[in-house]
Amino acid sequence: MRTSRKFFAQTLVALFALTLMAVASFAADPGNAYPWNAQASDQKAGSVLIYNFYTSGATSGNSENTRVNITNTNTGVPALVHLFFVANSCSIADSYICLTENQTASFLTSDVDPGVAGYLVAIAVDANGCPYRFNYLIGDEYVKLASGHAANLGAVAISALFSEGVGCDNTSTVANVNFNGVDYNCLPRVLAADNIPSRADGNDTLVIINRIGGNLATGAATLSTLFGLLYDDAENVLSFSVTGGCQLRNSLSNTFPRTAPRFETFIPAGRSGWAKVYSQSDLAILGSMINLNANAGAQANAFNQGHNLHGLTLSCAGVYTIPVFPPSC
Repeated sequence: MRTSRKFFAQTLVALFALTLMAVASFAADPGNAYPWNAQASDQKAGSVLIYNFYTSGATSGNSENTRVNITNTNTGVPALVHLFFVANSCSIADSYICLTENQTASFLTSDVDPGVAGYLVAIAVDANGCPYRFNYLIGDEYVKLASGHAANLGAVAISALFSEGVGCDNTSTVANVNFNGVDYNCLPRVLAADNIPSRADGNDTLVIINRIGGNLATGAATLSTLFGLLYDDAENVLSFSVTGGCQLRNSLSNTFPRTAPRFETFIPAGRSGWAKVYSQSDLAILGSMINLNANAGAQANAFNQGHNLHGLTLSCAGVYTIPVFPPSC
């Protein structure tokens, strides 16, 4: 009898401990929360996620593909997310993904948009498809190209700042997602690559720049002409200009960007540099860089991988127009 009581008491204690653990798992995370109006970043949660680059092979995703990951960090509310696949030709394809509380999901772009390269926009919406203030989305992606370039890039998270939950009403057929510092965070106007290694040392640095704006029902806006400054590690500087569509993607070389003297002369073997780029017009832009060096396994100073470009100044002129219709999930 005593043994039964002791076992019963021990069981109650264990169940109580498990209950406390379960409650703690749903409690607020320790530490100070990110400010609700913190600028766009790949280190926070938001209502809009922008994945700077995706690609997949037309016939096989084995050598060229992207795995997109998205997570709802809210412990009590599901997320409805409108996905817009912006091809580098500026054409748009869209679909929905719905996440329950605390759910994470992954998919391959070869399964949903094969044979296309571009960037991806994920926007939290309500049951009608209106932009929704839901600053709980985080994401990242793994991308690999047939050239050998590969990287894990964080999705840039953009917070909704409007006080009401919904950015339109149930009679709307389109809605604007304004990155103006009032509705949503502003976005970078000047982008910087903080370190560019020499091509003579075996480096192939792929640069990706996206124009953020346009109509995601009919076609995204284009970059047009961007102005840039290229510095070497002795503070010498050259200027250049490049032209792109919705997405500009190219490897740094003697032909891109065109500088005088040429890139490989300006940044010779054993040296490095950095660059910044922007439009003379007030445009919101985002981007990434991915480096490939075939000697990474044999030389101490040879590395692969990539990251998002740094934002030096802000533009509050970016805006997406999106179609409004209810999610199918």
